[in-house]
Amino acid sequence: MTNKEKGTEQESALHVMGGVTSSHDGTKRTARRKFVKKEQPANIHHLVEKIISGSRLELAQGITLIESVRKQDQSYAQELLQKALPHTGASVRIGISGVPGAGKSTFIETFGLMLCELGYKVAVLAIDPSSTVTGGSILGDKTRMQNLANHPNAFIRPSPTSGTLGGVHRKTRETMLLCEAAGYDVILIETVGVGQSETAVRNMVDFFALLALTGAGDDLQGMKKGIMEITDLIIVHKADGENRKLAKRTVREYKQILHYLQPATPGWQSTALPVSSLQKTGHKEVWELIQAFKEKMLESNFWKTRRQEQTKSWFHDMIHDRLIESFFNEEGKKRVVSELEKSILNSDVTVTAAVEQLFAKKV
Repeated sequence: MTNKEKGTEQESALHVMGGVTSSHDGTKRTARRKFVKKEQPANIHHLVEKIISGSRLELAQGITLIESVRKQDQSYAQELLQKALPHTGASVRIGISGVPGAGKSTFIETFGLMLCELGYKVAVLAIDPSSTVTGGSILGDKTRMQNLANHPNAFIRPSPTSGTLGGVHRKTRETMLLCEAAGYDVILIETVGVGQSETAVRNMVDFFALLALTGAGDDLQGMKKGIMEITDLIIVHKADGENRKLAKRTVREYKQILHYLQPATPGWQSTALPVSSLQKTGHKEVWELIQAFKEKMLESNFWKTRRQEQTKSWFHDMIHDRLIESFFNEEGKKRVVSELEKSILNSDVTVTAAVEQLFAKKV
């Protein structure tokens, strides 16, 4: 191994440990190579330079550092973000959600490939539900958006939420900043569509799109009003074949509903468009609408205002998360909580009185 190769191995967020030889029986054996976390101090300056130059490998390593729960790695991650911060903010941040079966991944892949072919760099951050056992990503193990993933202008990163919305606020926002530092023009954040995650993503993107299926009546009734009130665009997906006429009717009905709702973005009338990823139609119109949205928001200065409000919201969310974390990390606090839980279940004390006792106790 050359000195250059050694340096690269040491500077990686993760590196491969070489095989271990054994000669107990007179012959050499090589154990299976395994991945281990490096213990050497991270070379943050080198990592930032590589990320800014557009290296997908170093970008992935930087995100791994952000997602690490080790205190030392968290310190390195904040140093990395601080150095990357001057290179962030130039992208269009787009949130995408949708009802089950609406075809979010199919739409994102087709839409992303179109943008890549137009010369844009596209990053997709897929917020996956987390395993309650391992805390890892469930959907991330699946082969998703393979064609887009293979495009040189694209970067896809499934991120587990670790079972909490705090994971969405913290990890996804910081990952998004690194992607911007790496020069990605469009950041697509896909949600799992489980209620509160849409609101969390709405609070970190410029433009929010909701994928719906063709149909009226029960489909419209089943659409949550709260979600419709935070969307800038409803994409009526799978608008092809026999569904084409029905899709156009559904678009008209969504437009009527949106007309009577409070706009998700001041100065912008939310609307609906028919799209078919199968026939690759409607994606150009979606992008043109997003560009018109950006232009209008820049003119009114709301683009900057929204981002500033989101940063403030992020700051307060982090304070909230830290307070909860520090509270339960206090010595003996979990034991007291457990004891009070038993008292509540035995009807020995009310919930309110138990909370008062919990904060009054000097553990």
